[in-house]
Amino acid sequence: MNLLQLFRASLHSPKKIAAFRLIPIGKVMQYIFSYILIMTIISFVLFTNGMSGQQTSMEGLLEYFEKIQWLLYPFAFVFLFVFNTLLIFVRVSIFAYVGILILSVRKRKGEYRHIWRTTLFASTVPMLLSIVAALLSWSNSYLQLAIYVITLVYLILATKYYPIKR
Repeated sequence: MNLLQLFRASLHSPKKIAAFRLIPIGKVMQYIFSYILIMTIISFVLFTNGMSGQQTSMEGLLEYFEKIQWLLYPFAFVFLFVFNTLLIFVRVSIFAYVGILILSVRKRKGEYRHIWRTTLFASTVPMLLSIVAALLSWSNSYLQLAIYVITLVYLILATKYYPIKR
C-alpha cells in the first residue's frame, strides 16, 4: 500500500487500522515522517512570520537578525523538525502503552510493536486536527483533550480486531 492509501484507510476504518500492525516498519516510518515534515513546515512558516512581525517592533534586533538570518533559519528548521519528531513519537508511545492496557482488559493478544503501529494510524485524525489547529492558531486545553480522546476512541475501536487470548 502506498502512503495515500494508508492515510485514507486510517481515517475511517478501525479494522484496517488494526490490520496495519503487520505493515513493515519502513512504511510506518515513511508515514510518520511525512506527518512530521508537514508539521515542521507549518511550524517553520509560523516561526518566520512571527519573527518578521517581532523584528519590526525592535529596532536593534532587526539589524542583528539581518546579519545572522542565513544561520538562524536553517537551525530553526532543524530544531523544529527534531522537536516535532520528539513530540509525536512520545505521544504515540504513551498511547501505545495505554493500548497495551486496553488489550489486556479486552483479553486480546498483541505486542508493543504492533500496538505502537496501530496507535500511529489511530492518531491520523488527531494529527490532522493538530495541523488545522496550528494553521488557525488555536490553542487551548479543551482542544488538546479532544485530540487525546479521539485518539483513544480510535485505539479502542481498533483493538476490537486484535486476536483473542486463549
